Amino acid sequence: MLVFESDYTEGASPEILQHLVETNKETLVSYGLDKYSSSAKEKIKKACGKPSAEVFLLTGGTQTNQIVIDTVLAPYEGVISADTGHVNAHEAGAIEFTGHKVLTVPHENGKIMSSALTKYLETYYADETHEHIVRPGMVYISHPTEYGTLYTKDELYSIANICRKYDIPLYLDGARLGYGLMSRGTDVTLEVIADACDVFYIGGTKVGALCGEAVVFTHANAPRHFFSSIKQHGALLAKGRLVGVQFDAMFTDDLYFRLGAHAIKMADKVREILREKGYRFYIETVTNQIFVELTPEEYKKVTENVKVGFWERTAAGNTVVRFATSWSTREENVEALRVVL
Repeated sequence: MLVFESDYTEGASPEILQHLVETNKETLVSYGLDKYSSSAKEKIKKACGKPSAEVFLLTGGTQTNQIVIDTVLAPYEGVISADTGHVNAHEAGAIEFTGHKVLTVPHENGKIMSSALTKYLETYYADETHEHIVRPGMVYISHPTEYGTLYTKDELYSIANICRKYDIPLYLDGARLGYGLMSRGTDVTLEVIADACDVFYIGGTKVGALCGEAVVFTHANAPRHFFSSIKQHGALLAKGRLVGVQFDAMFTDDLYFRLGAHAIKMADKVREILREKGYRFYIETVTNQIFVELTPEEYKKVTENVKVGFWERTAAGNTVVRFATSWSTREENVEALRVVL
């Protein structure tokens, strides 16, 4: 069985594992205050072009989204998200669990458009009773989106400018950021994201790490006592070195970007094969996520030999599936698709 189900089905890249082994017996300070965590944070700030940024290392994406959103928002505020956004659709109410409402706007290929965001905010403030309504206190986007699409530089800055106009922070979920940054034709860099966003995170779990996400508050704007908030949410690792050592490796010799580039190279080969075989793309993407619409007969044939991710059913009774490549995808497995599809 060939596996193209997701980008976090394997362990970690050899370089990261080697760094963990090499540092394994060192006696280090706890709670992420060790020298490798500090080194990782400095490397991340340099890569972002933000020497005054504040970086915090957490272990998982849902955990990160919940903590960042909960600590940035006031108790009476909610977070604006595309209706397909991860915090709305696939986090089991983790945001609502903290008492904050996810305020949805329609998506366009997985993205929030500035026109939809403007309409939502204008409508809210035009309501003379808006003080009785959950206040929009943050905008959440992801790059890549749930549909594997990417924001352009202009789209990102347009959203950022709207957020600044209304004095609300822009938060970018970067669970798959490494793949987005290395995709063909993108004009969004890590520096652009750090400039446009108030807070974002660099995803490690899906881009070659065993686990780990690096939260970056870009303007020395972390909430007061954010470290304590992490602990209050049960997310402060005693052995914080686990994440620190990994990010120290990922941001040495451009490893993070090289891992991302490999996944994109493999994804391009998968797209080529799917086109050759005549499969219909549900949406066009340039990232490591590829969405194909299959008839019932095609779905049966594909899933007999290939493990893919179920995405949704269409009104026509077809099934949308996701092929995902990763840092660890082997070229021989990609080539094997030509035989089994």
